Amino acid sequence: MEGLVGWVSGLLLPVYGREATSRLPWCPQWWEHLEAVAQLHALWLAWQELTGPNGGLTGPAMWHRDYLAPTMQTLRDPDGPFAGCRIGGHRPKQTPTVEEFPA
Repeated sequence: MEGLVGWVSGLLLPVYGREATSRLPWCPQWWEHLEAVAQLHALWLAWQELTGPNGGLTGPAMWHRDYLAPTMQTLRDPDGPFAGCRIGGHRPKQTPTVEEFPA
């Protein structure tokens, strides 16, 4: 998790974060949102593969197009995982109830 946190705070947000607004929410405690952690982890892994030495000349462009844009759009959607969070404030989310599967 330390590597992901360092990448999000040291590269992703300074370069691609844009300002948080009600239209583009971001939670300052993003690690409290399991969906966000899962998506950011996948984005980070793709970044490592596509921008590294074996990523090829088009790897970084593919990362931007295929991974960065859709992931940030999903995360920053007003109905996405950060819905209800504000600048400087995290709001825990209610997870859906799951009933026990009948035997």
